[in-house]
Amino acid sequence: MPKPLPNPTRADDAETPPPPGRREGPHVVAGWKRAIAWVAGGIVRIWCATLHLQADSRARRLMAGTTRPTLFVLWHNKLFVAAELSRRLRPSRPLHGLVSASKDGAWLSAFFESAGLRVVRGSSSRGGREAAAGLVEVLRAGNDAGITPDGPRGPVYVCKPGAVVVARRARARVLIVGLHYENARTVGSWDRFQIPLPFSRFRLTAAELEEDLVAAEDARDKIEAALRDLNREASAERKPVV
Repeated sequence: MPKPLPNPTRADDAETPPPPGRREGPHVVAGWKRAIAWVAGGIVRIWCATLHLQADSRARRLMAGTTRPTLFVLWHNKLFVAAELSRRLRPSRPLHGLVSASKDGAWLSAFFESAGLRVVRGSSSRGGREAAAGLVEVLRAGNDAGITPDGPRGPVYVCKPGAVVVARRARARVLIVGLHYENARTVGSWDRFQIPLPFSRFRLTAAELEEDLVAAEDARDKIEAALRDLNREASAERKPVV
């Protein structure tokens, strides 16, 4: 079972005090704004419950393995079903995701929590150091975490260093996830975010990364290539409904 998150003790993970005159800690939403975010998250939760998952036994086995905390790596435009996959295949290990400490992040934080994700707030400033430290602490505490290597602003399908940094520092099991929605709508955002239609099917593929690959000098390029291949595989395959 997941353990409570410890307070950071490493000197290099500690957050520096905010400059004078600046707000300390992440922004939050309250009152009617928080209620709106929770209603929206509840709708997404019900929406995802209508979807039909297709996966083979290997993908299910990799996703359900709970002997080690896992860092899940997937493209940003596939996030819609992330919490649902965690609920169905890893109910004993809640999934944690990174959300900015900004005002926009406050809305997202309330929304993701109501949709079923645990939230780690962190700034992407200082080269993402604070953000990476938050996810590392989650994994070291025995919990799962998810990261989108092309987020939060793209370019789409281009892997940035964050996933490699977190995986190396936490020494966590790394699982890359491929998803394909059989019937979806695409939003006109930077990542062409995909929303599957209610009661439609989506296919899951997954692969575990070897420690040698994560430690390699060209790990970022290899993860990007593996994610691209895995999502093409998910698009081409026809799996029995689970």
